[in-house]
Amino acid sequence: MSLVWKLLRQHISLPQFAGFLFANLFGMTIVLLGVQLYNDILPVFTAEDSFMKSDYVIVSKQVGQGGSMTGGSSSFSTTEVEDLESKPFIEKVGNFVGNDFKVTAAMGVSGTNVLNSEIFLQSIPDNFVSVDSTQWRYVEGSTTVPVILPRTYINIYNFGLARSRSLPKISDGLAGMIDLNLHITGEGKQMDVRGQVIGFSTRMSEILVPRSFMTWANSEYAHATENLPVRLIVQMRATADEQATTYMQEKGYEIEDDQQNARKATGFLRLIVSIVLIVGLVISILSFYILMLSIFLLVQKNKTKLQNLLLIGYSPGQVARPYQLLTLGLNAIVLVLSLVLVSVARHYYMDIVYTLMPEIQESTMLPALACGMVLFCIVTIVNSVAIRQSISPSM
Repeated sequence: MSLVWKLLRQHISLPQFAGFLFANLFGMTIVLLGVQLYNDILPVFTAEDSFMKSDYVIVSKQVGQGGSMTGGSSSFSTTEVEDLESKPFIEKVGNFVGNDFKVTAAMGVSGTNVLNSEIFLQSIPDNFVSVDSTQWRYVEGSTTVPVILPRTYINIYNFGLARSRSLPKISDGLAGMIDLNLHITGEGKQMDVRGQVIGFSTRMSEILVPRSFMTWANSEYAHATENLPVRLIVQMRATADEQATTYMQEKGYEIEDDQQNARKATGFLRLIVSIVLIVGLVISILSFYILMLSIFLLVQKNKTKLQNLLLIGYSPGQVARPYQLLTLGLNAIVLVLSLVLVSVARHYYMDIVYTLMPEIQESTMLPALACGMVLFCIVTIVNSVAIRQSISPSM
């Protein structure tokens, strides 16, 4: 084997093989990074809200509908709500109730002030909130009220103050670290309430409190007036189809469906990853041709030596083995270096992912490793077969 290698290695062109190595490394890294990135980023778009079911949608009237831009009301009348409830594609309907009193919030983490501003509270029927009833309960007159914060609040904190001031990042499991104090004023009275944060919601843009607290606080700190809802929360039946969409359009209702936005974002992510994978595969295929061209040139340059080796009793397999081992080694180097580069890139972008969603489960590099092994086996086998066929007794 060593004698055969000494005879055949004289015409090896290092620049050609270096060109193959770097081109294949570039293509392989793009492919593996695309696969790994898709696997790591997908949960950000597909993760469901832990407090609201995916079949819940928020319905409001379109701007300008119902005369809202011409002096009319954009709220839902009792007749409109009853009509919506009667539709076969609707499971149940609930209304939003907001605060009619002034609320100022002071939020802090580990003694550091994060928010100090006037805010707006919202409540929905308790049966629309997927949380233990013992946690989602308010006793009249109590100075503690459970709240669910919009996830945007905590994202701003994690990306901003937590990074710049070396403060701990907040996830769902660390919600208790948040100190939230609500100062309520109205009707000549005031009260301080501690907000007990039990989690975060991606579906809500306001702070959510139990309906019992909102009803009590409005009666104590605001005029006792019953306002018509301007937004509804609706549970759609599993069989809801185009009939529901047609009805909403005819009525001029807008649906705030973050699941639809997530599906669009996921589709866009798949498109981007597909383009990246195609580019990477094209580069890898071109590098494969560079390698095969280099091998064929070597075979032609060593044609006389190869013929002599075959004539003195060496088999085609023995003669081809040095070239096969050479390509095997090059492909192995490319695979290892690609995985190292993907690991380095992943270290940087996963910091952003964990900041955006600290509760996301930690993933592994298994997708990139599996994809890399598949490509490595395919390329190596194809190379070996091509080299074996190029060295035959009839050459």
